[in-house]
Amino acid sequence: MTNFVPGSQQRYLRACMVCSIVQTQQRFIREGCPNCEPFLDLQNHPDSVQECTSQVYEGLLTLSDPSRSWVAKWQRLDGYVPGVYAVKVVGKLSDETIQAIEDAGGRYVPRDGTINDDDA
Repeated sequence: MTNFVPGSQQRYLRACMVCSIVQTQQRFIREGCPNCEPFLDLQNHPDSVQECTSQVYEGLLTLSDPSRSWVAKWQRLDGYVPGVYAVKVVGKLSDETIQAIEDAGGRYVPRDGTINDDDA
């Protein structure tokens, strides 16, 4: 499947608040988040997509090989799938969602710039 988004569909782009990958709202609903699906369960759940993704984000970067990219490491994206990612994502996850991430063995790091490098 292609990651190309025609200009007419760009207003429907959303960024995952956990990993910051950017996709259309319909793609999040149809396929879920390629990085966070095991614990966010976005596929076929439009309400979860609304809660865990945001239309408000800053900057875009494209990663073709996150495991070898210094930008991916700097943005804490190494280990994720190749794709388009937001530099910052504005929004706040619910406490229940954060707990689900931690229960799955993950660690939630806000993508809105509110955490500094010493905390991560």
